[in-house]
Amino acid sequence: MPVAYEGDPAAEKLGRLAEWFKAVGGPVIVAFSGGVDSSVVLAAAVRALGPSQVYAVTADSPIHPRSELEWAKRVAGLLGVNHVIITTNELEDENFVSNPPLRCYYCKKAMIRLLKGVAERVGAKVVVDGTNSEDLGGHRPGYLALQEEGVRSPLAELGFTKSDTRRVAKLLGLPNWDKPPMACLATRIPYGQRITLERLKRIEAAEEAVRALTGARQVRVRDHGDIARIEVGRGERRLLFSEEAMDEVARRLKQLGWRYVALDLEGYRSGSMDEVLAEKVSPRAWRASSSGTS
Repeated sequence: MPVAYEGDPAAEKLGRLAEWFKAVGGPVIVAFSGGVDSSVVLAAAVRALGPSQVYAVTADSPIHPRSELEWAKRVAGLLGVNHVIITTNELEDENFVSNPPLRCYYCKKAMIRLLKGVAERVGAKVVVDGTNSEDLGGHRPGYLALQEEGVRSPLAELGFTKSDTRRVAKLLGLPNWDKPPMACLATRIPYGQRITLERLKRIEAAEEAVRALTGARQVRVRDHGDIARIEVGRGERRLLFSEEAMDEVARRLKQLGWRYVALDLEGYRSGSMDEVLAEKVSPRAWRASSSGTS
């Protein structure tokens, strides 16, 4: 890894994160998705404690794109940590499959039980994840599960934004420093509609197709039954404005089973499926009310 140098804000952030891990001590369990946030957490833990004291735990699950597992393997291998891959099947849990607004809460609860099982086996003192400070807004029921189960989120605790995390990842030379965020595939299905393996596979194939046909990097295909609603990064929308691109994307997604294919003119935004919710579970508001502040 590159050596941090004095006066660099990213290096200072990295130093604070490494000190956080030194204070906690090892062994430590990192809930590791292969994304940039959890990669920075993992790298800082290695920097502070050494690779033998760090266990990266990744879920091999139908709700996550296969490409994410490959990223996790690549980064964990680069950092030389103990990489534990756990096979999970959230589709066996009716609380998840029925797709209520609290879906992520139930999913996180189940995953944390598995993480704690690994922690017990290796004698780890703490379980951490890659939640950053910007993740505390919006509808985040999964974060409440983390809080209830005592999972620590060092990036959020230290005030790291997404931009902070990317700068630190770039400083560390991590290959995924500019990788677009990727949420679980179930987030593409409207609340109240059942989550099935067939729908998840179709969504994954559709997003791969849109990326391949247009060159867009930030892609979501929201599955509204007969309608596929495509979101791409706001700066990438122009990539779908040619007749050739639109025809090719429509043809491929119709082959996958959708009757209609639509482009969301607003582009990608995190949590667009939450826009219909009258009540949202906001960690920031929840933490404020818990501390008695207004």
